[in-house]
Amino acid sequence: MKKVAVIMGSVSDLPVVEKAIHTLQQFGVPFEVHVYSAHRTPDEARAFALHARENGFGVILAAAGMAAHLAGSLAALTTLPVIGIPMKSSTFTNGIDALLSTVQMPSGIPVATVAVDGAVNAALLSVEILAVSDEALAVKLAERRAADTAKVLDANKTVETQYNC
Repeated sequence: MKKVAVIMGSVSDLPVVEKAIHTLQQFGVPFEVHVYSAHRTPDEARAFALHARENGFGVILAAAGMAAHLAGSLAALTTLPVIGIPMKSSTFTNGIDALLSTVQMPSGIPVATVAVDGAVNAALLSVEILAVSDEALAVKLAERRAADTAKVLDANKTVETQYNC
């Protein structure tokens, strides 16, 4: 099975990124976690992206806030799928700046983008990408969806019982 790279621009992103890590662990997907900044460690980020495929990666998750150039800069250097996780910042925009920066990629350099702080969906999307060629992973995804459906239906039953006459 291919690995998922989980790259964050700053260690301050770790509390959100851990949600992606835990999701990947639940599915048994191998991964590596790194802190590489598009601006502070561009040489290391570049080297990682250039060699990601040959190093066994199938998808790259890139979490960054504010200018949020990490996902785009990695995507420019690899043909692997890159999923951007725009991060909330303490600025007045509450992560909208990072969302727009991540999603507004030029034609030819795609970055799949999830919601601000959407680490769980980023991990699930990476699992879906890997599951295209891994039937066992596809089964795990179907089981997860069924469990999520059951939780909602159980909550519905509780609410209906409590509030309907």
